[in-house]
Amino acid sequence: MRMYDVISKKRNGEPLTEEEIRYMIKGYVKGDIPDYQMSAMLMAIYFKGMSDVETAILTDAVAHSGDMVDLSPIQGVKVDKHSTGGVGDKTTLVVAPIVAACGVKVAKMSGRGLGHTGGTVDKMESIPGMRTVLTEEEFFHVVNTTGLSVIGQSGNLAPADKKLYALRDVTATVDSIPLIAASIMSKKLAAGNDCILLDVKTGSGAFMKTLEDSITLAEKMVAIGEHAGKRTMALITNMDIPLGSLIGNSLEVIEAVETLHGRGPEDLRTVCLSLAAGMLYLAGKGSMDECRALAEGAIADGSALARLIAMVEAQGGESSVIRDTSLFARAAFEREVKAIENGYITHMNTEQCGIASSLLGAGRVTKESVIDYTAGIALKKKVGQKVEEGETIAVLYASKEELFSASEEELLKAVTISSQKPKAEPLLYASVTKEGVKRLTE
Repeated sequence: MRMYDVISKKRNGEPLTEEEIRYMIKGYVKGDIPDYQMSAMLMAIYFKGMSDVETAILTDAVAHSGDMVDLSPIQGVKVDKHSTGGVGDKTTLVVAPIVAACGVKVAKMSGRGLGHTGGTVDKMESIPGMRTVLTEEEFFHVVNTTGLSVIGQSGNLAPADKKLYALRDVTATVDSIPLIAASIMSKKLAAGNDCILLDVKTGSGAFMKTLEDSITLAEKMVAIGEHAGKRTMALITNMDIPLGSLIGNSLEVIEAVETLHGRGPEDLRTVCLSLAAGMLYLAGKGSMDECRALAEGAIADGSALARLIAMVEAQGGESSVIRDTSLFARAAFEREVKAIENGYITHMNTEQCGIASSLLGAGRVTKESVIDYTAGIALKKKVGQKVEEGETIAVLYASKEELFSASEEELLKAVTISSQKPKAEPLLYASVTKEGVKRLTE
């Protein structure tokens, strides 16, 4: 078999066979297929697409290019959640304890933040002493004893994806739906869970900017999961405005704890309850309505918060900051950002909000950047609220005063104020299962 012939076939719009797909992934990882040939293949896929079957085979080949985690030592059904990324998205820290409190195991590998999006592992490491790198035996033990564990991704999980993503990043082929779906789902399949709940973001702070593209991506990923024998479901959620009111690592942990106390922001609570219900539904705990009631009960009786505390302690973290969030270290400096005119906030560019937070030190510009866990933004006003000129719309937190100027400029550019009150946007747009798409806003 020659890579030249496989490229030619896809260039002409023909479907690739399983043998051809596995040949090119195996050969690329081994170094037998050079970057220039794989670049040509990626561009052919970008323009000609892939069928659901092709995408499922590609995903499986990428998943099997490295370690395949065997979660059989963990008792019971294991369910995973993946978010396609956003700003203020601390849902894992709320949802995983809720699901564990309802009797379903959560064995989750999460990533770090890069660019304008935050990473769950970075947020967890803002808890003093918290370990996010565990041995396999430690990981299994924590899940079996506390019901959940969230750790960093294995270094050899889907190595083909790392090579392919680096190539896509420099060949203008990142935004190909089959390639995005294969990238995300290869890591989910390698992680070994029984069920996968996908939180597909849409809007200005998301990778997929339109609802239709988000639904198409969700359909692809659900098809891949089901093809691999995993119960899979996707929820399309709004990332046109930041989720919750706090952006930044320790700030988001604090807001997650507040939500588990039952007093978090309504938008964050609503999305988290829907995600938790979806995970419990996939695990066979009842209908979506019944599962939502279970999730609400786990917050109300304190059992979800207790699970978070148990996980933190099991992974070496100081649970005192979870029991009393005022014990978290605070930023040395803060600055209020004022509205520059009267009116209603009609839009808040979420990506720019994330960049503003990163400029304070809360995110990475490169993989080597050192994060300031205390840095971030507290939004005092959000879309739909009325503001007056000079009124505080946000508070910035940083360890150096000289970081405020650029961040404030970016945040003010993100906020649109006009005289007309905007129409309220839904938090959830649709659910996608193997049965099809269910619009939740009609």
